[in-house]
Amino acid sequence: MDKVFPSAAAAVADVGSGSTLLVGGFGLVGIPEHLIAALVESAITDLTCVSNNCGVDDFGLGLLLKNRQIRKMVSSYVGENKTFERQFLSGELQVELVAQGTLAERIRAGGAGIGGFFTPAGVGTPVADGKETRVIDGREYVLEYPIRGDFALIKGWKADRLGNVIYRKTAQNFNPMMAAAGRVTIVEVEEVVEIGELPADAIHTPSIYVQRVVLGTNYEKRIEKRTTRT
Repeated sequence: MDKVFPSAAAAVADVGSGSTLLVGGFGLVGIPEHLIAALVESAITDLTCVSNNCGVDDFGLGLLLKNRQIRKMVSSYVGENKTFERQFLSGELQVELVAQGTLAERIRAGGAGIGGFFTPAGVGTPVADGKETRVIDGREYVLEYPIRGDFALIKGWKADRLGNVIYRKTAQNFNPMMAAAGRVTIVEVEEVVEIGELPADAIHTPSIYVQRVVLGTNYEKRIEKRTTRT
């Protein structure tokens, strides 16, 4: 079963307006930049994007935002994007801010089939408004529900043709848990190898979670903030 698609555009061709997308990455590290670029070239709108952040103004999810293709962002950090700020303050963009650990666990729960979990993060703040709380061992917790996506857009390092994936260093970030929580998971990678070439004990996301693989080239791999000494 060969899951490799000929292009990013072909792999996202059935992503429709109104879809919920889980988009891997942390800052600009480990983002599926080719899949995002393919969506920018499409006519889809009204997207709900679940991602740690929304890229920067001219790269990553910031490009979809600039195109006004995103209706709602579910994120934990949004401070590097002026377009995000303008659209949010003007009422164009809906935003659900989620504590970073809670966001990661909600996505992991979605992939694991867990119906919900209790966390102390957000207790006593507006985050807990309208949510069930419970005291466990003398400490108050708030109930959070899982997040799942219609599509998960993932950035890997290597994959075989079956869809077994290896990530490189910190590019793992949100990618493995999102890969498990998407109804359709699309992975772009820097190298596609033949079946059996990946060491079995090195695979981070097994092929059962992956429906499509795309080979990407000419990655920009931008640095969000560069700090150097004189």
